[in-house]
Amino acid sequence: MLEFCGKDNIACDIEMIRIDQINAAYERVVKGDVKYRFVIDKASLK
Repeated sequence: MLEFCGKDNIACDIEMIRIDQINAAYERVVKGDVKYRFVIDKASLK
């Protein structure tokens, strides 16, 4: 699958969030208000 995606230039869309936005992101997941995968910005972990 990874080879197929790389060959055909297929990538996923994400929504970058800060660590302090996790609760709001979870609430959105519960409500079904999510279009893209959430990714936590590692720089916000400090």
